Amino acid sequence: MRVLLQRVSRAEVRIREHGTVRGAGHIGRGLLLLVGFTHGDDEACVTWMAEKIIGLRLFADAEDKMNLSLADVGGELLVVSQFTLYGDAAKGRRPSFIDAARPDTAIPLYERFVALLRDRGATVATGEFGAMKDVELVNDGPVTLWLEW
Repeated sequence: MRVLLQRVSRAEVRIREHGTVRGAGHIGRGLLLLVGFTHGDDEACVTWMAEKIIGLRLFADAEDKMNLSLADVGGELLVVSQFTLYGDAAKGRRPSFIDAARPDTAIPLYERFVALLRDRGATVATGEFGAMKDVELVNDGPVTLWLEW
């Protein structure tokens, strides 16, 4: 499991479908999570990742040090599926996505991950798994982390 995490002032995901665009999820201050799954990912990895993200202290305290968690600042999460996090462009000009989990594996993991985040008290907005999406964000800092199980 891979997560590209970005601290944001705001973020939004819109679904593109048959030439139209419709809103899906948006947040104010918080974290945008681009999430990808690979073969062998399981309950243990999504549980670990949910705990890690909820506990990260990425927001500034009164002394401008990254000392506060998402809950400390009343932040929100926007979780967007992103199978291309497992793209391999080492050979040729077109990336291979052979390491990305197939939807029948990835969808239940994605849904479980979102549920675990919500179970831990987070406000979570999402996109739509597998849909073409437009993601708009204002990266705060910028702060960007690569998390991997």
